[in-house]
Amino acid sequence: MENNHVKLSQSLEDYLEMVHMLRLANGIARVKDIAAALSVKMPSVAKAILELKKLGLVTQEPYSGVELTEEGRKAAADVLNRHILLKGFLIRLGVSEAIADKDACSMEHILSAETLSTIEDFMKRGNEGVVAKKANALKAKKGK
Repeated sequence: MENNHVKLSQSLEDYLEMVHMLRLANGIARVKDIAAALSVKMPSVAKAILELKKLGLVTQEPYSGVELTEEGRKAAADVLNRHILLKGFLIRLGVSEAIADKDACSMEHILSAETLSTIEDFMKRGNEGVVAKKANALKAKKGK
């Protein structure tokens, strides 16, 4: 889950992720749909799209939807994958789905690559690492 892209602000990552999600769901990401999905006003979306254009992550022709460049697709997929990973991790810990989704949205922007990699490894191997540590701790106690 290493991110080799330009470091984006949390806000720009949210816009990029939403463009990606809307394109996946609807085939198009329109400014008004982005605004509605993020609960912001259309001029805020236009400003963010302009910034993303300057960074080479999106393109937009007048009166058409927002398109992701190849680099934009990679960056958006990274953000979305972090979100999915963290949401799954929180749900596995017993957090409700709604809260896990909300918290993952905040966490996806601030965790280090090392932390994300460790969580990803944990999710891939399941609970066996935790179980093994507990078993070893019990063996150590019995051996005393």
